Amino acid sequence: MIKSMTGFGRVETAGQGRKIVVEAKSVNHRFLEISLRMPPSLFSMELELKKKISEKIKRGRIEIFIRMEADNTGTPEMLLNMEAARNYFAVLRRLKDEFGFTDEISLKTLVGFRDIFSQPAEVEVSPEIIKQIEKALEEALNMLVHMRQEEGIAIYKDMEQRLDVIRTILEKVKVRAPQVVLEYQKRLAERIKELTAGCMIDDARLAQETAIMAEKSDITEEIVRMHSHISQFVELLQSKEAEGKKIDFLLQEMNREINTTGSKNSDAEIARLVIEAKSELSKLREQAQNIE
Repeated sequence: MIKSMTGFGRVETAGQGRKIVVEAKSVNHRFLEISLRMPPSLFSMELELKKKISEKIKRGRIEIFIRMEADNTGTPEMLLNMEAARNYFAVLRRLKDEFGFTDEISLKTLVGFRDIFSQPAEVEVSPEIIKQIEKALEEALNMLVHMRQEEGIAIYKDMEQRLDVIRTILEKVKVRAPQVVLEYQKRLAERIKELTAGCMIDDARLAQETAIMAEKSDITEEIVRMHSHISQFVELLQSKEAEGKKIDFLLQEMNREINTTGSKNSDAEIARLVIEAKSELSKLREQAQNIE
């Protein structure tokens, strides 16, 4: 069954005085693109984590956020760069004296200089913490995949209904096409009578012209190919593999067949049916953009 490319998962766990938060979210993308945001102390894990992600997800932009926070009992104090604070204060005071500013140099002013404050250096990450992170990531990814599967079911149902609508349209076109030829033959005969003032009509010539018109407007091949494409479409929707790209290509082929069907006929009713079919194909393409 198809899967959506949109999903979200979040896992929060704790251990060894730290709270670990892993968030995973995914959106549409033509290929698989993985973005990892995590503390510098985890950079060495990047390749391994990306490998685990690619084993579960084949397509989409995946953003992973990993945070490690100390619990309430072990919150480290912020570090203060007093020398930098003194330098900033001295420079600000010189500016104030030079230009005659009346504003007071307050704590609020100094807080704006970020390099005055810094987080303490991170301690080494233990193997136990690494295992916790890997487990949390796997659980977050499972949640994300489950959401993608649920949304995939909704997309499948919508696409299935639209394919049924297109089948119905094709049947109407198939029934209407022979009528178009008969109506053309009748109009042609009446026109010839008008132009020849009621003289005898050459039936052989009339049949020949009708046959030429029927051959030019024959859409049997297009109808057969459209039904074949629809059958392939359903197979792809039910496939276990990631088939979003194949579905997108198949929709291009279906759109080409419908355009050809429309170009071969000048009949108003068939033109209306072709427009309906193209509208359904457009909605299918929109849905296909979110299939893995």
